[in-house]
Amino acid sequence: VTIATNMAGRGTDIKLSSEVRDAGGLAIIGTERHESRRVDRQLRGRSGRQGDPGSSQFFVSMEDDLMRLFGSDRIAKMMDRMGLEEGEVIQASMMSKAIERAQKKVEENNFGVRKRLLEYDDVMNSQREVVYSRRRNALYGERVEIDINNMMVDFADTLVAEHKGLGFEEFKYEIIRQISVEPTFDEQTYNKATDAQLSELLLNDFTVALKRRMTTIKSQAMPVLRRVYEEQGDNVENIYVPITDGLKGFNVPVSLKRAVETDGAEIQKSFSKVLMLLLIDENWKEHLREMDELRQSVQNATYEQKDPLLIYKFESYELFRKMLDKTNREVLSVMFKAYIPMKQETSAEELSRKQQPERKTTDMSKLHTSRMEAAARAGDAEKSKPAPIRVEKKVGRNDPCPCGSGKKYKNCHGREE
Repeated sequence: VTIATNMAGRGTDIKLSSEVRDAGGLAIIGTERHESRRVDRQLRGRSGRQGDPGSSQFFVSMEDDLMRLFGSDRIAKMMDRMGLEEGEVIQASMMSKAIERAQKKVEENNFGVRKRLLEYDDVMNSQREVVYSRRRNALYGERVEIDINNMMVDFADTLVAEHKGLGFEEFKYEIIRQISVEPTFDEQTYNKATDAQLSELLLNDFTVALKRRMTTIKSQAMPVLRRVYEEQGDNVENIYVPITDGLKGFNVPVSLKRAVETDGAEIQKSFSKVLMLLLIDENWKEHLREMDELRQSVQNATYEQKDPLLIYKFESYELFRKMLDKTNREVLSVMFKAYIPMKQETSAEELSRKQQPERKTTDMSKLHTSRMEAAARAGDAEKSKPAPIRVEKKVGRNDPCPCGSGKKYKNCHGREE
């Protein structure tokens, strides 16, 4: 005798001995009916396999969940009128049909739930493919330059679409505030340009600014990298280049050999990979949380006789667009502000002496790699702010003088006032 759950034994061949065959084979006894007819048939199928003898018998109570929820009270009242007593066995086609109808209702309901779930997941899947393709490109680094250029194109179009109606000075200020790039065109050009022309002008400014910023980083790092490569190239594979935008610090792993061979182009490529991976992951995780909250909130639309799925599609598209715009803005903002923080008192010769040949991965210890130091600079900036002015409580004319003379203030130190 084997006592098991209602899903046990699938895919297992039960070998029957001759004594069992003579006794009638394997007997399946079910203590209830499952919500799905498929599971009941699987259990029945455990007996009588491959020509073996067997039988199956299921017992159902009117108090089982399946009958209580879906097999209406009409059957129970009919049994009472027929004079059947408590615990008496009932074998009738009417009962079997009632159970079949109940199972069919449950299966239809479960099918609707799964279908609805798939429709919601289709929305997420389309967004997931876009994000994962960007992340895959950043991870392998094969077309990271193309993705950066696409980000600049998209961000230029977004800026023009959202702020074209502003005055020139306000538009210029908005660009500087978001990504620290000052437009090169004047107010007259701004007023005459179409949206497409203005986007093209902004794209040119972005391209020049990025090239200038990366050239500065390469000019700072390459003398050190060349010296390390000449002296310790056989022992050093990767070297970490510290880059910051003033707020966040990044230790960018760069292949020393490829950095020298490409004259510093490898630094920009590695920095773009690290930056895109970090910001894509952060914004995608936040977007997933927002999508979960949206999915819960749109269910209330049923009270307004609206389709929650339709509202979910519209709202999720808007959230996804904002997430992409935010990612583009943050990536470009860091790249346009990036620099290598240098210690003024440390020379390149001292840095080359500090490199350790026995390590396979080397830090550029001359450079300012610590995020804490960047935070400290931010703290110093906070300290340099003027202190708030505190106004003391003014002494009344008829109050006692604070000097302790016992006279009124107007007759003592307040006489001149």
